[in-house]
Amino acid sequence: MPPAPLDASTPPDLPPEYTPTQRDLPVIQRGTVTDRATVAVAPATSDEPGSAAAAAEGLGPLYVVGDVHGYLDDLREALHAQDLIDDEDHWAAGNSRLWFLGDFTDRGPDGIGVIDLVMRLSAEAAAAGGYCKALMGNHELLLLGAKRFGDTPVNSGAGTASFQAAWLLNGGQRTDMERLEDHHLQWMARLDAVAEEDGHLLVHSDTTAYLEYGDSIEAVNDTVTEILQRSDADECWDVFRKFTKRFAFRDETGPQAVHRLLSAYGGRRIVHGHSPIPYLLGEVDGEDGEESRAPLVDGPHIYADGLAVAMDGGITMAGKLLVVQLPLPG
Repeated sequence: MPPAPLDASTPPDLPPEYTPTQRDLPVIQRGTVTDRATVAVAPATSDEPGSAAAAAEGLGPLYVVGDVHGYLDDLREALHAQDLIDDEDHWAAGNSRLWFLGDFTDRGPDGIGVIDLVMRLSAEAAAAGGYCKALMGNHELLLLGAKRFGDTPVNSGAGTASFQAAWLLNGGQRTDMERLEDHHLQWMARLDAVAEEDGHLLVHSDTTAYLEYGDSIEAVNDTVTEILQRSDADECWDVFRKFTKRFAFRDETGPQAVHRLLSAYGGRRIVHGHSPIPYLLGEVDGEDGEESRAPLVDGPHIYADGLAVAMDGGITMAGKLLVVQLPLPG
């Protein structure tokens, strides 16, 4: 059964690319699971060429983290379960590599706490010989825009809109805005949009819109950074709008869409967040008054002929915050 359109409850004067707010998303209650919906996570192997090259450079195993959305306690628990942090939330993984796929804030209770933790772990990991890095998610773009431009009208393509209104619509937390400081803004504005590690092309959104910003990873990252530095509201809005697009890899043309990105930027498999796994599986909404089925999200979803790995476990839908070691089988 296909999922309901994500813009079904979006007001008509807002563009269809908006990420829906938590109230617009069906809530998956824990304890009502009817069947398993994700690929089980097996221990990672080190026979990938990229893994061998990383080991030769003295780098440890590679981990990725899906969308956090302000759920700091869940993040701490998930990182601790992988022995990446200790009981006091300090880096404990030596020369391991950790990548966050973006969307640190909004909807959940403590987005600034999440950013503070990621920033601190980045420094601690570097001191230990590893690294902790992060990608730009559409919610980072949204929070930056809300802080910088407020209610300044932007050309949404569907009437007048503003970053402030969009941020509130998409689960913006006033406590995050009150605690947002200049160093948070500077950190977010410098995040890369695309990265490649051990043959894994890492992006936040399951969209091909990255191709509009450059034909190499460096070009995309430089272009997005330059746009944010220019602080033009309409330009920043256009990046946000494009990075909210989703589902490019889900249907029968999905493998071809993945290949377009891999051909441009390298890698053998794409790893993304953004679209909750229950939506990708089409097992969220009931029909004819039936109760929604609630898939158990206990690992990433591998799809598009094995070329794409979805990492958003649907934490805002009572799902799971995913932290996994790459590579994955399948």
